[in-house]
Order: sequence, then structure tokens, then C-alpha cells
Amino acid sequence: MWNEPKPEQLSNIPALYATESVPVKDKIVYQHFFLGGCDWYAMEYDGVDTFFGFAILNQDYEMAEFGYFSREELKRIKVNGWLEVDCDLYWTPKPAREVELICIAQRWHAKSANQ
Repeated sequence: MWNEPKPEQLSNIPALYATESVPVKDKIVYQHFFLGGCDWYAMEYDGVDTFFGFAILNQDYEMAEFGYFSREELKRIKVNGWLEVDCDLYWTPKPAREVELICIAQRWHAKSANQ
């Protein structure tokens, strides 16, 4: 993985299930990983390997979903033997309702995304 998040960045992510009472639109997205048309948004982390968040694979917004994904699996992805998943160095934590691609996939229109 290129630009792997630092331990202090990962330690800022709430533990798995810690934000269960937070409405999904208000959950904070702490990390963004990407590769080509694939995006993974991390909202919770078990401190070892498993993230809870939102995944969009191959720009398939219809099949995009909230769920769990593995840090180790992201690290092992290689396209054409060399292209790897990257961690967005310029990502600023923000609520899911403010992440454009999540809004598109969830069909949260701009007006309802702010509600």
C-alpha cells in the first residue's frame, strides 16, 4: 500500500461498534483509500486489521455498500503486479453526508444530505 496511514492516524478512528448509535449520515469518515475507480472509506477500526466503512468498487454505485474490509487485504492488492491501493494524504475527516461519492451511491441528494 502506498502512503500507508501512520499508527497515530489509525488510533484516532473509533473502535468497531463504537459509533453504532450515530446515524449513518453523521458517521465520521476518518480515512480514504483508493485505487482506480475503487474507494474505501474507514469509519471504525478494530486496531488490528478490520475497518467498518463504505466501499465503492469499480465505480459501481449501485452495489456500493457499508460493511467491513481488511487493511491487510487492501495492502495485498496489486494491479498489473505493481499498482497498489493508496491512502489519501490530503483527507480531512468529515461526516459521510459530506463525502460526494458516498452521497452519489446512497442517493442522498444535496438537500437531504444536510438534514
